[in-house]
Amino acid sequence: MPKPKSSKPGDHTAYSELAVRNNAAVVEYCRTSMAALSGCTAGILGLTGFYGFGFYVLAVIGLWVLLLMRAGSKWNRYFLNRKSLLTNGFVGGLCTYVLFWTFFYTMVHVY
Repeated sequence: MPKPKSSKPGDHTAYSELAVRNNAAVVEYCRTSMAALSGCTAGILGLTGFYGFGFYVLAVIGLWVLLLMRAGSKWNRYFLNRKSLLTNGFVGGLCTYVLFWTFFYTMVHVY
């Protein structure tokens, strides 16, 4: 976890590059796992069309909120900005989501 090093209130904050990369890798792992699990859930529930994609958006927002809650009020000690937690890896996660969504939908609902 990067710890900002600042001596005065107006100074710039320095982050550990290794810690920032590690945090990004952990968030990417969480996002991929969430995409797979929510894709399985959407497929089993039989969601189709825009309902399925809406479910993915809700899952992404839910993960974002959980990450910010876990980081607490001092989220800026661990991440450079909050927006990147929401947007980074969105399309890659969507591909994983669609893969699991269609696979489980086919297994459960198509004879």
